[in-house]
Amino acid sequence: MSASPDAAEAGRWLRFAEEELALARALVSDPEAPARLACWHAQQAAEKALKAALVVRGTEFPRTHNLLALRALLTLELAARMDLVALAELTQWAVESRYPGDWDEPAAEEARASLLTAETVVAAVREAE
Repeated sequence: MSASPDAAEAGRWLRFAEEELALARALVSDPEAPARLACWHAQQAAEKALKAALVVRGTEFPRTHNLLALRALLTLELAARMDLVALAELTQWAVESRYPGDWDEPAAEEARASLLTAETVVAAVREAE
């Protein structure tokens, strides 16, 4: 990234994404941790990484947790590196996992899948910069 204000701000977004990713990894590794928390931090990592990619290019984006909506604003080359189905599945954890409700707790396998999706998104954004 260059030293432009957008690049500096994008760097902050990416740093926050990497912190969320580290939390998701730690939670996935802990058999006592609720899988929903790993899913939530994975979603947050992907969301912040996508926003970093948009910020560095000066692309405005809506206040949303919808990863598909954010992906749609990326360059075609970067967007192509992100699976639509995986992003849709990860998006559900943005709100659902944070509050009790009428939904099934995710299994450890879902947490691992969420982590893998987030790792893919963060890596793609990092490599694009």
